[in-house]
Amino acid sequence: MDWLQIIVLSLVQGVTEFLPVSSSAHLILVPVLSDWPDQGLAFDVALHLGSLLAVVLYFRHELVSMTASWGRSVTGRGTDDDARLAWWVILATIPVGLAGLAFADTISQVMRSPLVLAGGLIVFGVVLGVADWRHRGTRSEYRLSGRDALWIGLAQVLALIPGTSRSGITMTAALMLGLSREAAARFSFLLSIPVIVLAGGLEALELTKASTPVAWSDLAAGTVLSGISAYLCIHFFLAFIRRIGMQPFVLYRLLLGVALIWLFG
Repeated sequence: MDWLQIIVLSLVQGVTEFLPVSSSAHLILVPVLSDWPDQGLAFDVALHLGSLLAVVLYFRHELVSMTASWGRSVTGRGTDDDARLAWWVILATIPVGLAGLAFADTISQVMRSPLVLAGGLIVFGVVLGVADWRHRGTRSEYRLSGRDALWIGLAQVLALIPGTSRSGITMTAALMLGLSREAAARFSFLLSIPVIVLAGGLEALELTKASTPVAWSDLAAGTVLSGISAYLCIHFFLAFIRRIGMQPFVLYRLLLGVALIWLFG
C-alpha cells in the first residue's frame, strides 16, 4: 500500500465510524474513485483498533467509573448511576451481537449493493432529521431505563443494513426517547466500544486463518491515523451538535445517497 491510500482509508474510517453518515457508504466509494487494490483484512483490523483506542481514551474517566461501579453492583454492594449505565450498554449490545452472528454473512452477501447503501442513507437520514427536529429532549444518558436501553439496542440491529449507520440509528432512537443531542451521541459512542470489539474480534479470528505476509508498518500507521482522526471527530462532533444539531449530517446523507443513485443507478 502507498502512503496516500493508508492516509485516505485511515481518515475515512476514523471519521465516519462515529459520525451519523455511514462508514460503509464511504468505504465503498474509495475503490470506485481510485484504482487502489483491496487493503486486506489485516489493515481493516488495524483501522478498527485505532477507532477503539480513540473512544476508550476519550471516555476513559467514565469507563473507569462505570467499570468500578458495575463490579460493585455484581458483588451486591449497591447500584449507582455509573453501574446502571454500564448495565444498559451491555443490554443494548446483546441484540446486535446476536443478530450479527445470525445474519451478518447473509446481509453482507445480499445487501451490499450501492443502491441499498443509497436507500439506507436517504431513509434513515430522514428519520434522523425528524427525530432531531421533533423528538429530542433534555435527558442525560444516566437517566436511561432498561427499557430505553433495549429499544436503542434493537434499533442498533438495523445498522447491519448497509447505509444505515450504527451511530446514526442509535442516536435517532435515543433522541426519540427524549435524550438530548449530546447525551444521545455519548451513549452511542459508549455503545460503539463493545460493537467494535466484537466486529474486530471476528475479523482478527479470520485473520489468524490467513497465511499472507503482514506489512506491520502499514498497520501501525493505519492504527495511529485512524485513532487520531476518530478522537478528534468525537471531540468536535459533541461540540458541534450541541450548538447546531444533526440537520447538516441529514443533508449530507441525502446528497450522498442521491450521488450513489446517480453513479450506480
